[in-house]
Amino acid sequence: MPEVRNDQFDADYKENGIRIGHDLFVPYITEEKIMMRVKEIGKQISEDYKEKSPVFIGVLNGAFIFLSDLIKNVDIDCEIDFFKLSSYGDEKISSGKVKLIKELNCDVNGRHLIIVEDIVDSGLSIKFIEELIANFTPASMKVVSLLVKPNSLRYNVKIDYIGFEIPSKFVIGYGLDYAQKFRNLSSIYVLSEDGEQIKK
Repeated sequence: MPEVRNDQFDADYKENGIRIGHDLFVPYITEEKIMMRVKEIGKQISEDYKEKSPVFIGVLNGAFIFLSDLIKNVDIDCEIDFFKLSSYGDEKISSGKVKLIKELNCDVNGRHLIIVEDIVDSGLSIKFIEELIANFTPASMKVVSLLVKPNSLRYNVKIDYIGFEIPSKFVIGYGLDYAQKFRNLSSIYVLSEDGEQIKK
């Protein structure tokens, strides 16, 4: 992996995608499709947790936009808290090590927990969270992830609510970053290996 420089991430926004250094990211999942799927997941969670008061636990930084939209589409009493983990740094590929940067503030004992992820790649972060939660006695724990890469999973983790299953490609936008940038894109873009748009 070449050394990462700040000037590599000066984006050139083009009609058919976003050029970042030598990489071309092309439109992959539109904002409209994301919002439609988030609404569907929110409805399902509301039905599954009727008469319960779960704690939605967002995994920072990537899940903050997804969690924000998801929480607006549930009609149950709930609370929100956050973990902050780090496994990517400024690279496209996970380092294979997870660091806990922010712990939970709430008491999870006896509570129904819903872990909210932006993307599940190898499953390492979810495995790490499972091991953390094992130190407590929650009533239940489920996982919701906007994106899942089935072909990249290396750990036996269960994802209870899935927005979209995608191939093992690098994606940005809607909370997903490249060296901490481009989270603010409203749609999701995928790294194009041949410069052509990938349709979803």
